[in-house]
Amino acid sequence: MKQGLTWLAMVIVAVITTQAQQGRWLAAEDATAKFILEAEEQWDEAACTHNKSPEAVLAEDFLGTAPDGTTYTKAQEVKDTQDTSTSAHQCHQINPRVRLFGENVASVYGKAFSVRKGKDGREAPRCIVFTDTWLERDGKWQVIAAQDAQIRCGR
Repeated sequence: MKQGLTWLAMVIVAVITTQAQQGRWLAAEDATAKFILEAEEQWDEAACTHNKSPEAVLAEDFLGTAPDGTTYTKAQEVKDTQDTSTSAHQCHQINPRVRLFGENVASVYGKAFSVRKGKDGREAPRCIVFTDTWLERDGKWQVIAAQDAQIRCGR
């Protein structure tokens, strides 16, 4: 319950902070968009390659919401992506876009695809839509929040 209230407080602060600012979509060639999209791709691939990108990409106060509604922290995400017993393959993102609010807040909207092994041992595709919130603090862009929703593949 406490994590749910923390998440709600983060959303309220983000809405109040950005309400007066008009967002703008960044072109993929924009330097900020390029950095964010490359970091997003590395994070997405961590489930397949077990790279250590979540350690750098996620802020210490990061909080994410998984498709099943549970929340997870940076430490949990780092641990999960390093767990080779839960490997996925064919990890990639589909059409992620960056929207900048002011100078230091951005949201990334997109879809991600992977093939994962279920508890029954069978492999199955997994498709999600996601919204990741990025914040630039002390000259460093990092993800502070993530929201993933599982969808039927092919949508």
